[in-house]
Amino acid sequence: MNSSEQDTLGFLPCESSSESNGQSQMAAETTYTAGFTARLAGREQTETSLLQQLEREQLINKIALQVFQSSNLGCILDVTISEIRQFLRADRVMIERCDQDDSVAVVAESVGDEQPALDRKLNGFWSEQRLDMYRQGLSEIVENWDSLSSQSEAVWREGLRAKSRLATPIMRDGELWGVLAVHQCKSPRYWQPHEIELLQRLTTQLAIAIHHSELHLEIQHLNDHLESEVEARTMQLQQAYEFENTLKRITDRVRDSLDVDLILQATIRELALVMKVRGCNASLYDLEQRTSTTCYEYTSFLSTYQGKVAKFSAAQSIYDQLLKGECFQFCSLIPNPERGDVVMLACPILDEQAVIGDLWVIHDEDHAFSDQDIRLVKQVANQCSIAIRQARLYAEAQAEVRALERLNQLKDDFLSTVSHELRTPLSNIKMAIHMLRTTSNLERQQRYLHILEAECSRETELINDLLDLQRLENDSYRVSPEPIVLEEWLPGILSPFLSRAQSRQQHLQVDLPANLPAVMSDRKSLERILAELLNNACKYTSPDGSIAIQVQHTANAEPQAFNLNLADPSVKQVDVTTFVISNEADIPATEVPRMFEKFYRIPKSDPWQQGGTGLGLALIKKLVEMLQGSIEAKSSDGWTILTVHLPRLKEAEHGSTD
Repeated sequence: MNSSEQDTLGFLPCESSSESNGQSQMAAETTYTAGFTARLAGREQTETSLLQQLEREQLINKIALQVFQSSNLGCILDVTISEIRQFLRADRVMIERCDQDDSVAVVAESVGDEQPALDRKLNGFWSEQRLDMYRQGLSEIVENWDSLSSQSEAVWREGLRAKSRLATPIMRDGELWGVLAVHQCKSPRYWQPHEIELLQRLTTQLAIAIHHSELHLEIQHLNDHLESEVEARTMQLQQAYEFENTLKRITDRVRDSLDVDLILQATIRELALVMKVRGCNASLYDLEQRTSTTCYEYTSFLSTYQGKVAKFSAAQSIYDQLLKGECFQFCSLIPNPERGDVVMLACPILDEQAVIGDLWVIHDEDHAFSDQDIRLVKQVANQCSIAIRQARLYAEAQAEVRALERLNQLKDDFLSTVSHELRTPLSNIKMAIHMLRTTSNLERQQRYLHILEAECSRETELINDLLDLQRLENDSYRVSPEPIVLEEWLPGILSPFLSRAQSRQQHLQVDLPANLPAVMSDRKSLERILAELLNNACKYTSPDGSIAIQVQHTANAEPQAFNLNLADPSVKQVDVTTFVISNEADIPATEVPRMFEKFYRIPKSDPWQQGGTGLGLALIKKLVEMLQGSIEAKSSDGWTILTVHLPRLKEAEHGSTD
């Protein structure tokens, strides 16, 4: 057995060599301790290396799991750079991408509490050298940026605010997608190989995450597109169903109602709501005047077009198409001053013979009307046409019915009134005759005879007025125009009324200009007109009241200016003589339009209690119309004014007077 084996087995040495053996033992112990320490340090280093490798693997696995579980690229990037910064104890970790303008944008960033964020933009650009390096898949390792003297690097470093930089490219299908960069900002840092390897492995995981995210986005896009198509088709079917129901309601309304205003207003509203547009309106045409009037409207605009009249000439090209029966949509080049830029769909409303109106649908300028929209508007326009035609036929029928009812009522009223008017004088005559038979007093007999004569005259006057009125209405009353010199003829007509006014303390003023042209008219008719008007003026004027008659002449006048009823409507100019009879008597405004009705008497307006047949003004109106003239009445400021306009007739135009 040798000495080493003895030492190993723990045998003791002999006493003779104790000193030398002690020294040897101490040296052996020292050597053993140093070896043990070295082995222990190596083991600790190995354990540390293995632990760091384990932590790196755990980090990579954690990132890989995050990539597998999530499709949110932004979330993956944020988690990854945050984990890397904590693991490497770096000041900043970020992912950079080059924008289209070559500026470098920060896609994701994680910074320590003491470092400012770069706010998504970097004050600099990737140099061509750096870009080529990234495209080749090479990592950028900068341990001490201060040692680099390049001006471009100084600008780039200033923008990143870093001392050291480790950047690894992220490749996607062989193309550069971006860069994963780690910065040390406080002091330079010497990057270890395992740190570089870790970053390279993590960029692989990020590339996988980017690929998954893009696939997910593509699938999502396809799903969204498919859902959009399904939704669009569903909306089309739903819209078609709503359109069909709307058209059915409109058709039912047209069939069940004859109120065209109610039908069209409800139709316009329903059309606007079902089409979800800003406004809708319907207009009716006056083809003679070449105008379009907006009669029905439903709108969400602040301004309204209802009641507005548009001339065809103001938009000739548009109305030319509508009058041809064409339906079209357009945007005006010039913005509407009230509605701005809008798109409009115009559709004509066609009758069997012509275009009677149009239907407009208005919406925002970015809208386009589909074929389904246009088809619905055409169908609604057709229903509007049916409603208008139906309402017009009904109105015509109702007008005929009302005319017949009115004629029948007029006949009944006329017979009732005539019976009453004829019976009243007869009753007075009968009473006067009875009193004459029963009294012998001469004075009373004279009074009863006077009543008898007055009632006989009244009865005769009433019958004559009725006969004249009948002839005028039947157009069997003939006039014979002849020249009448008013300066010679009118004083004879006025003479009895001057005496009558004087006896009643009334003031009759006559304004008859000298050298008036002769009036070409029927003498008998003109005399009756003036006499009746002056008689009424005296009758309804109180004592001390004033009466005035004024005569005017207008040469070459336009017939429409005087509302003349010329037999020849082609006459453009004619001489007109105007008679204005006015008296101080206030007639209520509601009574003025009824002054020319048969048997109508203004209540409580006869201070002299003269009475009358109630046919005077009705007869005068007919006579004036027979002479192709016009008569009008008005009352204001305590005066009643009747104005008669008579045109110059052709001599013997209607033959002789019957």
